Amino acid sequence: MGREGKAPKSPGGKAGIGHNAPDEGYLDGQMLIAMPVMGDPRFERSVIYLCAHSAEGAMGIIVNHPAGSIDFPQLLMQLDIIKSADQIKVSENAEPMQVLKGGPVDTGRGFVLHSSDFFIQDATLRIDEDICLTATVDILKAIAKGAGPRHAILALGYAGWAPGQLENEIQHNGWLHCPADPDLVFGSAIEEKYPRALRKIGIDPGMLSGDAGHA
Repeated sequence: MGREGKAPKSPGGKAGIGHNAPDEGYLDGQMLIAMPVMGDPRFERSVIYLCAHSAEGAMGIIVNHPAGSIDFPQLLMQLDIIKSADQIKVSENAEPMQVLKGGPVDTGRGFVLHSSDFFIQDATLRIDEDICLTATVDILKAIAKGAGPRHAILALGYAGWAPGQLENEIQHNGWLHCPADPDLVFGSAIEEKYPRALRKIGIDPGMLSGDAGHA
């Protein structure tokens, strides 16, 4: 699934982000849904938000794989952003931050997918009108101070594909795809994201098999 592939470059030179007009046939801003035929346990039952998809390759964030026992306050303390969890002043309007396994590439780096009510000049990249990506520590500092976005998830690592690789995997029934919506990306019921994504394109999760075609 492009574990070693490099993410495409944005016009600003930052790896992993780019946006294409819908009529170009690319899927950035949509969700990928893993098929059973894929055979890679790292992507089993994955739902991936595609941040970039172009002729240069693709980059996405898995939004339904929790990062084990790591929680957001612990991560802020490990990064020396705060000294203790008591210092977190998360806004009352903000949802609890989820820490997820974003993918097998660059797992030591954090990527924050968030609502478009938060923007840092030269750091935040708008993927569509509702969802942005920021990969600098500044957004974590803002969230800790209660000045961050209303909706956000923190992903460790990402999924990347070399040029043409994602298209090939879709053709070989490795992935389905569907439109994104904020609840699929940010919703707290992580275990429900995979069946919800399937139902969004009219597939009964109970009937899914490795012989199914792609959407």
